[in-house]
Amino acid sequence: MPTSILVVGAGELGLPILHSLARLSSTASPASHPTLTVLLRPSTINSPSASKALELSTLRSLGITFLAADISASTAAELAPRFRNYDTVISCTGFSGGPGTQRKLAEAALEAGVKHYYPWQFGVDYDIIGPDAAGGLFREQCEVRQVLRAQQKTKWTIVSTGMFTSFLLEPVFGVVDTATAGTGKKVVVRALGSWENRVTVTTPEDIGKIVAELVLRDRRTGVVFTAGDTISYEHLAHLLENHAGTDMVQRQLWDLEYLSDELRRDPDNAIKKYRVVFAEGKGVSWEQALAANVQLGIATTNVERFLSSRADVLS
Repeated sequence: MPTSILVVGAGELGLPILHSLARLSSTASPASHPTLTVLLRPSTINSPSASKALELSTLRSLGITFLAADISASTAAELAPRFRNYDTVISCTGFSGGPGTQRKLAEAALEAGVKHYYPWQFGVDYDIIGPDAAGGLFREQCEVRQVLRAQQKTKWTIVSTGMFTSFLLEPVFGVVDTATAGTGKKVVVRALGSWENRVTVTTPEDIGKIVAELVLRDRRTGVVFTAGDTISYEHLAHLLENHAGTDMVQRQLWDLEYLSDELRRDPDNAIKKYRVVFAEGKGVSWEQALAANVQLGIATTNVERFLSSRADVLS
């Protein structure tokens, strides 16, 4: 078991990972109980927001300490000394830090001599998708993998989770358009590429449980997969029809030709790039039998249960 763990960021994924690490580490003997630290911007630690203060107070009550640093304003060389005191570093910053952030964090972890690094790769299978898909949408993620594989000193684990389950239902993504739900009009369910195409999804809460198990007990390295569910657009439409009523759901196919034309008209639109990648259907889904949560016996939330718990989705 690691003795000191640093989680970089406490957002949508960082918080569940921190809570799960605290919960699971509390079962260890006092002698082997790891220290937990979260890296946050100084402005976050000193935020006047009441909700943020409550969030930070909850983390403190779990025995989690804070490390103040501004990732975006720091170089890899400046971050390395901050990482050096931890044997395990988990990046939960996502893409909010801007281009180059994930590579910078990986280089800082390697320069610091961190024993085990978990990069922000909580998404699709970038090895299969490759660096050139959709105009290089995931080039930096592929570069991070190259940097980690090119060295032997630091162990690393990449956790491929698929899409966050909630994002599958976000109107901005376009698969489920709930903008007119509750007004007597139909909800539009769209397939990207084809109705048979599939997508793997996992909730952040489930990712937190799985990552905690991997960090504190399982310790496997390399590329690890999770899957709260692997679902076709056809099955998603069926679930929504059961949820809202067949008469309230309208199906629409966005094939690859249509989505590629949309991207050509708006080549810098990240959401349209994502849609093309998912319409191509490569590296965005995998069998659940390959998932660490299945292998480790960790219960997760599938799309049907997620819908049942979210009465607001179509309201």
